[in-house]
Amino acid sequence: MQFGLTETQTTLKNTVRKFLAAECPPAEVRKQMETETAFDAALWRKIAEQGWTGIIFPEEYGGFGMGMVEMAATLEEMGRALLPGPFSSTVLLAGSLVEAAGNDGQKKQYLGSICRGEAKATVALLEDSASWSPDAVQMKATGLTLNGRKLFVPDAAVADFVLVVARMDGDLAIFVVPSNAKGLRITNLPAMDATRKLYEVTFDNIPAELLAQGSHARTALDRALDIATVGLVAEMTGGMQRLLEITVEYAKTRKQFGRAIGEFQAVQHQCADMLVYTESSRSAAYYAAYAIQEGIPEARLAVSVAKAYASDAYREVGNRAIQVHGGMGFTWENDVHLFYRRAKASEVAFGDAAFHRERIAKVVVDGKTSSVEEEKVLAADERR
Repeated sequence: MQFGLTETQTTLKNTVRKFLAAECPPAEVRKQMETETAFDAALWRKIAEQGWTGIIFPEEYGGFGMGMVEMAATLEEMGRALLPGPFSSTVLLAGSLVEAAGNDGQKKQYLGSICRGEAKATVALLEDSASWSPDAVQMKATGLTLNGRKLFVPDAAVADFVLVVARMDGDLAIFVVPSNAKGLRITNLPAMDATRKLYEVTFDNIPAELLAQGSHARTALDRALDIATVGLVAEMTGGMQRLLEITVEYAKTRKQFGRAIGEFQAVQHQCADMLVYTESSRSAAYYAAYAIQEGIPEARLAVSVAKAYASDAYREVGNRAIQVHGGMGFTWENDVHLFYRRAKASEVAFGDAAFHRERIAKVVVDGKTSSVEEEKVLAADERR
């Protein structure tokens, strides 16, 4: 049985690493995070030329036609490099939602433009409750007109169109709104991670195009969120890996009492914990990606297990990296704190550990309930 990446997947992973090392080194990351949008149009074009903006989408819409495991390998390297900008919000979240919810014409228009790198997009889901559950959506659409506001919308300032989740006639619905629509107001919000900008988006009598409504909208949104969550976990794993590398290298060179601090057992324990967290997150991320790709019934459960674990693990890896570095670990000049900021932002994105543990519990309870009901049916059959 093959538990590792194939030769093709390994080549893709190495290609992404080399590309980002050349095009998005730490100095470039810092440069972009100082801008208002953390977006570099030239870098985006180069990423699109590699085909990564369409990596998981069908070739008929301009995609690369690869699978979720290849996506995870790509995202792990992007997380390792702290890639700024709208890749996740455009490709994983908005792109997946259009693919799952739109008709053929809408896919050719919106998904095709994403695959070709011609458009950036995002999804406006969160509201005052800040809950990632679709059940928490309260914003209402009157016909095909939107009024209200959405919070913590990633990369809204650079998006060419926004996918809005609202309620129409009581049902969940997904709409498309061009970013230049009259009455659309985008306001910057403070964010822990300066490489990922967040915004408040206000809608004032804005006409919108309907993508999906009712059960179709819910199913599409659930799938898009799962795909985006798996991508985020893979990205978090890449960040953990880079923190481990930085910390081990520092422990080999930093000296105290005439010895490298890496010789002290207490420091070795910290690094060993970081390795365990990283490898465990990697296993969970790739299995969840594989489960979605293969349509395994437990895929949603695997997604929640991966995110619940990685949410805690990335934070703990950041904690230990800073402990080994000492006070300088959180100084502005040191790159460690940039990963720690990404860890804290990623921890709550798409639901924190508590959110996903609750989702796991519901799956387990529902499963037990089904078994009990099945037993009742079998018992009734036997009595008859």
